[in-house]
Amino acid sequence: MMAVLAGFHKTLLGRLTGGTCIIGIGLLCGAAAADDPYGDWIGTLVADKGHNCPVNTPSLMQITPKHMVFAPETGALLLRGKPDKATQHYHADLMMEDANHKPLPMVFEAHPVGDTFEGVYGTPECRAHITLKRPESRAWKNFIGAD
Repeated sequence: MMAVLAGFHKTLLGRLTGGTCIIGIGLLCGAAAADDPYGDWIGTLVADKGHNCPVNTPSLMQITPKHMVFAPETGALLLRGKPDKATQHYHADLMMEDANHKPLPMVFEAHPVGDTFEGVYGTPECRAHITLKRPESRAWKNFIGAD
């Protein structure tokens, strides 16, 4: 039974529904982020500590087999990294200079939890957490294979 559920997201119905389905009486199955991390993930950062956290609009994480990008508040700053699906290690960073010409590091770390990613964003002034989910348009992208 588990093999059937695990392979569901590769079927036509699984692709149409983004890997989420109802089988039988109330049995829910979903494509685990650990198994299928590639594509777009969105969520809104929640400040844990500090100030100047980008918490006003959704942020975006995009993962491909060789690259990943995290855009806080889907803005102009892009934290880049290389995903490691085997170890479930998703790290992106950006090093800038502040107005005083001192280093200003921005770091993002994420790991899959069920059908989402849990992440932490940090700068010298801010620490925030985020839960990233697939965008609602994911089911159509699965169907036409536009990932």
